Amino acid sequence: MNSRKFLLIVSLMSSLMMSFTEAKTLMSSHTFTNPIVSSDSPDPFMVYYAGAYYLTYTTGRDVQIRTAKSLAGLNAAQAQTVWTDFEEGRSANVWAPELHRLKGPSGYRWYLYYTAGTEACCDNQRSFVLESKTDNPLGPYTFKDRIFDQQNDFWSIDGTVLEQSNKLFYLWSGGEGPTDPPSTQIYIAPMSNPWTISGPRVELSRATELWETVARGVNEGPAVLHANGKFYLSYSGSGCWTDAYALGQLTAPETANLLNPQSWTKRKYPILQTDLQARAVSPGHNGFFRSPDGREIWTTYHANPDLGLGCKDQRTARAQRVLFDENGNLLLGKPTPLDQLVALPSGDPGLK
Repeated sequence: MNSRKFLLIVSLMSSLMMSFTEAKTLMSSHTFTNPIVSSDSPDPFMVYYAGAYYLTYTTGRDVQIRTAKSLAGLNAAQAQTVWTDFEEGRSANVWAPELHRLKGPSGYRWYLYYTAGTEACCDNQRSFVLESKTDNPLGPYTFKDRIFDQQNDFWSIDGTVLEQSNKLFYLWSGGEGPTDPPSTQIYIAPMSNPWTISGPRVELSRATELWETVARGVNEGPAVLHANGKFYLSYSGSGCWTDAYALGQLTAPETANLLNPQSWTKRKYPILQTDLQARAVSPGHNGFFRSPDGREIWTTYHANPDLGLGCKDQRTARAQRVLFDENGNLLLGKPTPLDQLVALPSGDPGLK
């Protein structure tokens, strides 16, 4: 072989190696791994807005938000505290914050719904809402009100909102009495504005299936997705202190009377449950968000890495894509295994 051919072969091999390396780098920069937050981050809720992801979750003491241009950047992002309260009755046991951009009297604002109570846990848990001063998910926020049904001012957690045309509804998990109840149900009520319930609550779901009644009957953590001409209402069943904690679902046509329990159809089995191989134990308390280009629907949820960890400090926020079958049924499949490379949501720029 003459020297010219040898140099040509070496040059081609070098180019191929560079192409492979570049492709590998490109692939890794457009993927992420679960968990999306490696520290304690239960009850995750995320939105994508104006070029960035905003993630909030339970801290127990305040409301914090992480923000990043890419889903893959959330773990390294510094959590920003956007609300701390010192008023008696709403300063402790702060749970399940959610961000919603809604139209109020001054135009679009961000409303941050959360649960809080007294230092003594947990008979006094109630639902509250903050309002942003501007159209910025990071606030600043001011306290707006406590949200409650005047006829049933009982234990109330995990509040969320649903918009149907120009009507607004509040959904939450509550009990039938004033104290931390032996069972919890999912309720819905109409709203006159983003901080006021304007009618009595209606029960949509209670624990009736075997998988929902491990330890005690629990339906909590409602989350709403509007897609395919339907409202999908996911919720968590059984207690978070059990390894049986899992996600269930109800659906209703988008034009239905949502205050009529008969409008909702409940699936008999969980849509996401424990998978030991994926190291996803007790997956639950999810939320939904759309990809940056709006073409895909994703879910966030928390899970433990091993059995027997309950509601302690090892629940981490995870994300995976939502799919649908030919009949429009929501499919979550199995939890994505920890540390498996996953393609980022469509339109996500990745880490640069």
